[in-house]
Amino acid sequence: MNNKNTNLIANKLAKAFLRNKIISPIPSQFTKKLSQADKFRKLCEKKISMPIIGFKAGGTGISLLKKLKEKEPFHSSVFQKNLIKSGGKVKVNKYALGIEVEVYYIIKKSFFDFKGKINPKNVTKFITHMGPCIEVVGFRQKKKGIKYLGDLCSDFGVNIKFITGPKKKFKKLNLNNLKTNLKNNKGLNVKGNTNTVYINPLNSLKFVLNKIRKEKVILEKDFYVFTGSTVGVVPIKNKGEYIGKVDKIGSVRTTIN
Repeated sequence: MNNKNTNLIANKLAKAFLRNKIISPIPSQFTKKLSQADKFRKLCEKKISMPIIGFKAGGTGISLLKKLKEKEPFHSSVFQKNLIKSGGKVKVNKYALGIEVEVYYIIKKSFFDFKGKINPKNVTKFITHMGPCIEVVGFRQKKKGIKYLGDLCSDFGVNIKFITGPKKKFKKLNLNNLKTNLKNNKGLNVKGNTNTVYINPLNSLKFVLNKIRKEKVILEKDFYVFTGSTVGVVPIKNKGEYIGKVDKIGSVRTTIN
């Protein structure tokens, strides 16, 4: 497919993102290979003229990566329109994939002045705060389920909304074994653990920061990094209130309409 057609398809997906609309599935050539999906994601993101407030890691489950024969997750930008505070409402359609419970970090803008490589020892010096988050994920395309990790990456990371719980000043915790869970008012109670997130949320954070460093992205403010689901993708079977909790970090809630 030539550059003109690629650009037309990116325009359609960008408009769907901005207008909360659903389009026909994009060609599989943009999704089969993660490298190609990542290029298409960047093209789409460049068409959005609103503030980027952070980044997410996606496909962080080790079992999912093995199943899809991928070596690492993907990352994508998070725009202001995707962010709401705990207690906010989210409207979903039939192409919503589900709900996730995550750990988020707030990173100092001084990170962009750092010239070295981010590693497990120095990554924490850039963190100011942390907190729990619910992410609602879904396509802007008429498709259900995934065949490739690129299905998720190419569609703005399939991030519909991030609902952030109260932030706390960062402190070092044993993130290899913090219990998490997701409940709703219809009897749902899914248990999880931070150790399912690409080893742990700090490792996921390191992955994202090194990726945006490589892309030479620069933001003017402190920013969020959402590190991936601790409970997998929990399908939305009922509307109503959902509560996510991460031990020692806090809880967050949203109402699904």
